[in-house]
Amino acid sequence: MKTRQLGKTGPVVSAFALGCMGMSDGVYGPADRAESIATIHAALDASVTLFDTGDFYAMGDNEMLVAEALRGIARDRYVLSVKFGAQRDPTGQWLGYALTPAAIKTALAYSLKRLGTEYIDIYRPARLPPGTDVEAVIGTLAELAKAGHIRHIGLSEVGAQTIRRAAAVHPIVDLQIEYSLLSRGIEDEILPTLRDLGIDVTAYGILARGMLGGRWRPGGYGAGDYRAHSPRFEGENGAANLALVEALRAVAEAKGLPMSQAAIAWALAQGDDIVPLIGARRPAQLTDALAALDVRLSAEDLAAIEHAVPKGAARGDRYHAQAMADLDSERR
Repeated sequence: MKTRQLGKTGPVVSAFALGCMGMSDGVYGPADRAESIATIHAALDASVTLFDTGDFYAMGDNEMLVAEALRGIARDRYVLSVKFGAQRDPTGQWLGYALTPAAIKTALAYSLKRLGTEYIDIYRPARLPPGTDVEAVIGTLAELAKAGHIRHIGLSEVGAQTIRRAAAVHPIVDLQIEYSLLSRGIEDEILPTLRDLGIDVTAYGILARGMLGGRWRPGGYGAGDYRAHSPRFEGENGAANLALVEALRAVAEAKGLPMSQAAIAWALAQGDDIVPLIGARRPAQLTDALAALDVRLSAEDLAAIEHAVPKGAARGDRYHAQAMADLDSERR
């Protein structure tokens, strides 16, 4: 397993990260707890060291699942990345974000307990909505880092100006943000800013929530599945995006690759500062994704892929309107 240092001051991690959100809550369809734990163990066996979760994933259950899977594993064998701040009611509905110093410290205390650890390696606000006092949030996290409760500070889904404001308060090691053939908005301002400051990307959504996984067809999702309400998966948008998927499939098959590996390999080819965050839920999915680390795409291959899926060709927003309003990364 190749390794990367996150940012100028961050931890050395595997060049591939495992996102654990889909292992709880049925957000991308039913998940099996035993299979999920087996996937985490398979990742450890493959020398994956970076594991991502959030305190609001299944209202803490995802953290407890991760803790169960990592129980008995030496603490220096893995790096925990945790998002915080999102609020949910007893029915699972979203309530906004709590980012006061007291709320941040409380969230951290509960995450440390659920995860069964004395510190979290990378702690990051899930969102910084309009009006957030960025300096105050990062200042609170800096205090927690100085006290040893967290090791590093990360960001999630924020734009170039906010990245600079945060980095002026405390070193930032990575930005977690959606990046894929279908979501390339970061290339205009955000990625150049990150590279100017020496901050890495942990990229989620590389397979576009399964759209580029090789088996997607429009419709058929349960009510609890995120994709049942996502603009990119709905109606005419879904049909138009399926045409892009099939164009990519043709390019991948011509090279003898599964489409999923072509999509991951494309992301890896965009720079050594990009670490794919893949939400595998079964060991077989993990094995398939890891194989992309050995794929080498030529300049001609990359050109063919981008011809099949041109930048900006995806139809529909990444999230529904209310969630889009909270994305600092989408504000201009």
